[in-house]
Amino acid sequence: MNDDTRLRDGIAPRAASPDLAAGAAGAGVRAAPGVYAALDLGTNNCRLLIACPTGEGFRVIDSFSRIIRLGEGISATGRISDAAIGRAIAALSICRDKMRARNATRMRLIATEACRAAENADQFRHAVAAETGIRLEVIDRETEAMLAVLGCSPLLDANGRGAILFDIGGGSTELVRVERDPSRHDTRPRIKAWMSIPLGVVTLAEHFGGRNVTRKSYALMVEQVAQHVAPFAAGHGGDLEGMHLLGTSGTVTTLAGVHLGLVRYDRRRIDGVWMNDADLTATVEKLLGMSYRERAANQCIGFERADLVLAGCAILDAIRNAFPLPRLRVADRGLREGMLVEMMREDGALVGR
Repeated sequence: MNDDTRLRDGIAPRAASPDLAAGAAGAGVRAAPGVYAALDLGTNNCRLLIACPTGEGFRVIDSFSRIIRLGEGISATGRISDAAIGRAIAALSICRDKMRARNATRMRLIATEACRAAENADQFRHAVAAETGIRLEVIDRETEAMLAVLGCSPLLDANGRGAILFDIGGGSTELVRVERDPSRHDTRPRIKAWMSIPLGVVTLAEHFGGRNVTRKSYALMVEQVAQHVAPFAAGHGGDLEGMHLLGTSGTVTTLAGVHLGLVRYDRRRIDGVWMNDADLTATVEKLLGMSYRERAANQCIGFERADLVLAGCAILDAIRNAFPLPRLRVADRGLREGMLVEMMREDGALVGR
């Protein structure tokens, strides 16, 4: 990323805050060397990671995550609502303050499906810049898929051939077939094919209902997603030997937490855990048998996800049906990690990556 891009897609200068121009440290403040920030404003969540490179990887020094439901109602109105704008600006203000406090000097700040779909996305981005100084970069679906691969590739089975990676978002779902080429000295996974469908947990739950999900409405959700996934599976779902599923989303991390019976969510126990096909089926069945109140009371789900988790399960089941692989690896990582790796690679800050 060159200096012009940093200025265009980084934190915009404000009249009262010239210290934020081009993401630089403030006057009289010495910036910490090599502090990187990656922000992902999705349809459902606002997430931030701030990290420093450490040889072959990086060390997270600060983070933030909040469910803001930016895409709430977009499928019906075509617009980001005033309430959602308020929630987003409140969350982004916290992100701005964290980046300032950590003296982040290199950053990428992205927005995804809600800002691709909403007719008032430009007005929203202008409001964000005016209120917080943050200038959001709206990425396309191919870039989103590529960043997910970068962020999750360390979780590919080292002894396997590759994976069907999927990222279930709030407003879209990305599917990527990634493989290693044994004939190459470079062992980085290669994207063989990718697709994105305009269905995520928010859009699906709004259309079919997320609180009171019946077996019939669940089956209809799976069927709708399957229609979108089928062409990709037909073209790229053959010869799955040595492959596994690799999922990054609140859906799969929630399922893993419920499967493990965690009293509360613990990323250290979730990120990288394996679930077999029977584990997944049993956990989805358990959630289908729970009421909305029961899902909300579960500490790995909570009120913020209780009306979305079954829509996510329906997307997952459509993917599982299309790609009948025996194992899924769960990733509590994704776009932010991908952005950090990409920036650090560009700067030569990672060894052997």
